[in-house]
Amino acid sequence: MFGSLYLKVLVNIILKRSESTVYIELLSKKNVIESIEKTFATRSINEKMLDFILGYTSESPYYYVSILDTSSAQGAIPTCSKNQIGHFHDVTSSEHRCFKEKWSYFTSQADLYSLERHYKPIGIDFVFSPFVLLAEFFKDKIDSHLAMFVLVEENYLSLAIFGNSELLFAKHLDVQKRTDEEAVLVYEESADELDFDLDEGIDLEDINADEIDSLDDFGDIEDLDTLEEINEFADSRDLEEEFHQDQIQEESTNASENFSEDFQRFLLIQNSVKHFYGEDKYKSTFIENVYIADGFGITLDLKRYLEEEMFLSVYVRKIDLGMQVCELAKAELNL
Repeated sequence: MFGSLYLKVLVNIILKRSESTVYIELLSKKNVIESIEKTFATRSINEKMLDFILGYTSESPYYYVSILDTSSAQGAIPTCSKNQIGHFHDVTSSEHRCFKEKWSYFTSQADLYSLERHYKPIGIDFVFSPFVLLAEFFKDKIDSHLAMFVLVEENYLSLAIFGNSELLFAKHLDVQKRTDEEAVLVYEESADELDFDLDEGIDLEDINADEIDSLDDFGDIEDLDTLEEINEFADSRDLEEEFHQDQIQEESTNASENFSEDFQRFLLIQNSVKHFYGEDKYKSTFIENVYIADGFGITLDLKRYLEEEMFLSVYVRKIDLGMQVCELAKAELNL
């Protein structure tokens, strides 16, 4: 009763390469009465960013701060069994949680505590995994399709292969790990090896792309042992209508940089699929479709690479990362 008299303030932080975007929603009795977004030229809390956030959190004692995990030591595992988790990843230095009793996600303990210290001036209530965000964003497709799903951020790719809601494979990848020259050299040396003879199986080129396992959505950072399941988004969406090619944004500025980075994204995706097909511990199956949640602004080249080089059917949908992290927070809080 007392809490219903106050606004609920949801603060959501998305870290980019050299910026931080803060998306805020003000709720009254579960109704959004105002939403605000502002980007700051910093990856840390400077005075301007702190003043902006405090300007809204000071309006109510009921405010919650969420952030999308950017740890490079995060990932997802196709099991919830404690006896099997170690078969896929050593989680002794990680926090891991089970997603709806189907699969697990993990992130670095050290990175979580570092995040908590770094944002001490405002406090962090929720740290959300990109894989959980991806699973909720494409829920209708994941529940009924066999496909690869990719979340594109400025610095990272979160890639997951699902078969009718069962996680088969997942990787968290660093786009900037490789230089442009290394990417082009590896591609040119291995392009002739590409072989998609379905009678003999999939033989993808041997690309030495460095990959980084990482990720996770860790509800209340102050109590890492208690994470409630993420509820389904309340709003229904016509996904088929939204998967239109014209939603891929061609960036008019920094076109050369975006082109080279999308080429690296392609190589990382291609190499990940090779590992999926080649490692016995995964239930490999032939992938025909890929659904991309574009949170950065990819070029048409990434779609073309995947279609022409890997013969995939590619569907791209724009995603507002701040808004979707806010949806996860509202699900956690039952708002």
